[in-house]
Amino acid sequence: MSYHIVSIDTPECSISCKKGQLTCTTPEGSNSIPLEDVAAIVITSFSASIHSKLLLEAAKLGVALVLCESFKPASLVLPANRSTDTLLTRAQISLPKKIRDNLWKKTINAKTLNQLSLAQQIGPSHRAIPLLEMTAKGRKQHKESICARAFWDIYGDTVAETDDFKRGRNEGGINQLLNYGYAVLLSTVLQNCFALGIDPTFGINHVVRERSTPLAYDLMEPFRPCVDWRVAQWVKQHPDCQETDNWNVSPEFRRWVTGFPAVLIDYFGLHLDIRSCIEGVIRSFRKALIEQKSGLYKPWTHSNSKWAG
Repeated sequence: MSYHIVSIDTPECSISCKKGQLTCTTPEGSNSIPLEDVAAIVITSFSASIHSKLLLEAAKLGVALVLCESFKPASLVLPANRSTDTLLTRAQISLPKKIRDNLWKKTINAKTLNQLSLAQQIGPSHRAIPLLEMTAKGRKQHKESICARAFWDIYGDTVAETDDFKRGRNEGGINQLLNYGYAVLLSTVLQNCFALGIDPTFGINHVVRERSTPLAYDLMEPFRPCVDWRVAQWVKQHPDCQETDNWNVSPEFRRWVTGFPAVLIDYFGLHLDIRSCIEGVIRSFRKALIEQKSGLYKPWTHSNSKWAG
């Protein structure tokens, strides 16, 4: 499989293929990349035009096109010979329970360590830090739920500035901002799953429901603190909303939070934006599936002393 996943997000552009080059033309000019080096093209632009020549050439080279609406994948255009990836699908279906459990354990370990890292920055002296640290670094059976309670206790006191903060999809306050940010994160994970040929309906932990994508919910877990940090920055910069408890998802907030995938983070010695890091993580997960070796899966953990931004 070719390496690059190309994301097209320019508002007005024309995408074509000329002399083997994937070309994106905008009013400001054009950029090109050899189509043979592309694994998938993710189109989030709301007004891009796609030439039929590109569709044909992409099909010949096995390149997938992922068309998105509001950043969420809405259509997947695959070459006829890539309509199914038998090897990968079979590996997902037949994944042994022991390997599936190990993959989930690595995911939760990464998530809880990232929660600890963020909590130590936003509330270093908070009373719940010792419990969060002991649990995140330990092997307790229910570490995810224990860490979640401690983390949201810290987040509620230091970010929401309330002693009765409850994290939930239908709760008010800054939950609305968090929910929108998680939706953007989910869409980014889904884009990469589809681009890399992974069926997101086969999860490793989240329950399968009709029209759901449990694997995307699984793989996004370690990146949730990135959204939490983005929202914390927004709250700090808008004290007027804090005073009135008016946390509506405004157009300004949408523009702010959708920019978080471009924030730079470290991943195994590389300084990457979050979007590229997510791609790297999902590539490692794909390899772990095919080779049936959980050790090949490399979830992201925050390694800097300070969170960027």
